[in-house]
Amino acid sequence: MERTNVESFECYLCGEVITADNVGGHLYGNPICRNCYETNTVDCCHCGTTIHIADDMGEDDLHLCANCYDSHYTTCDRCGEIICNDSAYFIYDNAYCYDCYHKEEDNCSINSYSYKPEPIFYGTGRYFGVELEIDGAGQIDDNAERILEEGNLYDECIYIKSDGSLDDGMEIVTHPMSLEYHMNKMPWKKVLNKALSMGYLSHKTGTCGLHVHVDKSSLGKTEKEQEKTISNILFIIEKFWDEFLRFSRRTEYQLNRWASRYGFKEKPEQIMDNAKKSDLGRYACVNLMNYKTIEFRMWRGTLKYNTLTATLQMVDQICNAAVSMSEEELMNLSWVGFIEKIEYKELITYLKERMLYFNEPVIGTDEL
Repeated sequence: MERTNVESFECYLCGEVITADNVGGHLYGNPICRNCYETNTVDCCHCGTTIHIADDMGEDDLHLCANCYDSHYTTCDRCGEIICNDSAYFIYDNAYCYDCYHKEEDNCSINSYSYKPEPIFYGTGRYFGVELEIDGAGQIDDNAERILEEGNLYDECIYIKSDGSLDDGMEIVTHPMSLEYHMNKMPWKKVLNKALSMGYLSHKTGTCGLHVHVDKSSLGKTEKEQEKTISNILFIIEKFWDEFLRFSRRTEYQLNRWASRYGFKEKPEQIMDNAKKSDLGRYACVNLMNYKTIEFRMWRGTLKYNTLTATLQMVDQICNAAVSMSEEELMNLSWVGFIEKIEYKELITYLKERMLYFNEPVIGTDEL
């Protein structure tokens, strides 16, 4: 009687001897019986590879091999849900699903860089929103909470965001406020002193800026009027670039990196046209990318109250000149003619400290 050779295998999981007809599948290249395949394995939902249930990095109906989990997924640090990397939200190095991210932000003193609350307007007239970067003493929630306590002592004036351009710090952001409110009601001295007491610096770090947003509605009633005023603003800055460079406390290299100039032209509308064709994006001396504001980005960060106040006053002075002066007046304007109209005492003192106010220099205290 002729004997038939039947190939047999040993199940990789249970050790049962099985024939080719009874092989349920393969696990990591090894044959397994039907029972073990059905009860002890799953297929990775991302790549389709069969894996042992003990090696499943997923959950419920989302089965994942270790390689796919490491490459394409993460776990929400709040609820434990597994989420695709493309759908994850991050606060510092922690990953969150959509729902937990917003719950976490509500409980966190330092918001993400993209955080934009509904603005609260304080005062009347032209509104200024300040972004002050501080560095060197940590992106620490407790520190942020202490600064918030000072800044929001009377009104909800400030919030704090993370900023990837800083080494070890954060960004203090105000809601829109009139210049009068900034000077007389916003507790800037308390905020700056609290930051200093915890070891933060701004001017001395080299990483920090002081950015000032101005609402476009204060620059003209119509879009055409606003564009004309913004053209004049660009012209003033380009015309007196050397003076504003000294005023800014930045180096030419720093401005080229974070707040580049558009380039001087003979007329304001020519500079505006140049700006529209520019590829600088928001990294321009005056950022025109925002819908409702323009952003003055030239100024170096500071924790010195007089410098911060003087910077806001200078922005207001530039805007006032741009709104009120004709093109002919601007083209004939000298630096002396520009500063002789200034009445703000903090700004006059600062200009003297920087030797920008006629021939009356004064000795100022160190920047911080």
